[in-house]
Amino acid sequence: MSPGKQASASGAAAPVAAGARLEAMRRRVRLSRVAVWTVIGAGPIALGVAIASTPTTVEAATSPKPTAAVRSTAVAADPAGYAQLFVHAWLRSSADDATSAQARLAHSMAPDVELPDPAAGAQSTPASVTAVRSAKGAGGAWSVTVAAQYADGTVRYYAVPVAADGAGSSFAVTGAPGVVAGPSRAEVPQSPYDVTVPDGDLSSAAGEFLTAYLTGAGEIDRYLAPGVQVTTASASPFSSVSVEQVLAVEETAAAEQIPADGTRVHVLAQVEARDALGRWPLAYELALTARSGRWEVSALESGTALDGGPR
Repeated sequence: MSPGKQASASGAAAPVAAGARLEAMRRRVRLSRVAVWTVIGAGPIALGVAIASTPTTVEAATSPKPTAAVRSTAVAADPAGYAQLFVHAWLRSSADDATSAQARLAHSMAPDVELPDPAAGAQSTPASVTAVRSAKGAGGAWSVTVAAQYADGTVRYYAVPVAADGAGSSFAVTGAPGVVAGPSRAEVPQSPYDVTVPDGDLSSAAGEFLTAYLTGAGEIDRYLAPGVQVTTASASPFSSVSVEQVLAVEETAAAEQIPADGTRVHVLAQVEARDALGRWPLAYELALTARSGRWEVSALESGTALDGGPR
């Protein structure tokens, strides 16, 4: 190629190359802007996707687990013992000696109550003082009936007004005692033990058990049904026990023959126990169950001497 043509071609190529480079730069700028906007647009979209794809967790306000409701229902304490103590001190005090221990005690329990003024040589001091009845009124007020028994056998009853606080932890005698009539004798219901048990296996089983129970002699377990435990009555037992009478609830108890296994009867055994202090008429309610041709004690229903559980 001639130098002229070469120069002409070079001159024409230079603007073309420059234009190509400029166009490439413009494309890069456009691509960069697209990338920037893509990134900017992808942010909210990604956030939306993350929110949509993540399980929503709703956290409730922390609250303690509901615990079993403890119902501490306040049970009003019976002030019977307090009234008994007051009457005990009040009857042993005298207005002539307000500094004695009994007078000071009575005054501390009831500051506004006057002390008695017993006559010289009078039998004013009781042998025993016992609370026999309590009646609750409104607003923490109580009326306690206290019996004072004297050496000659006479009994005088006093009604003592007592105030108690809401918690039943403090009391106060609010007025002087009043002499009142004692509780009347309640009508006794008819006894369910109306079947006479003759001498035989049942009465012997009851008598042998009570002899071991009251004297501590012999193995008491041999008279008990399986699974029953009974502790002997006293550390200083009686010397002898004899059965006076056995009464039952069920007619089966009067039968001559021992019934089928599992038959249960309830009896009232009246016994006479003796020790160094004298003779004592006692009575016990028992339940006996037939097993293997013999009667076994399955419950001692008098008092709380029966211990459950296996032997």
